[in-house]
Amino acid sequence: MSNSLNPSIPDSPQQAPYPVELEPGNYWWCACGKAKNQPFCDGSHQDTDFEPLKFNIAAKNTYHLCGCKKTKNPPYCDGSHNK
Repeated sequence: MSNSLNPSIPDSPQQAPYPVELEPGNYWWCACGKAKNQPFCDGSHQDTDFEPLKFNIAAKNTYHLCGCKKTKNPPYCDGSHNK
């Protein structure tokens, strides 16, 4: 769902987490919901009130990153899309 009329409300690209296998390192999670390569930032937040969230992964694993952009534990899914 797009919120192009209100730059203070993030878009919700999907109502489920993005399961992604990540290697150790730094990543940037898209907080605005506008990035084309969800769930990662591609700079699409330029006309919004959002900034991407930098996070570090210490171990290779599958992580469930928030797709609805409503999580209280960014960048990880906390089930907020079910509410």
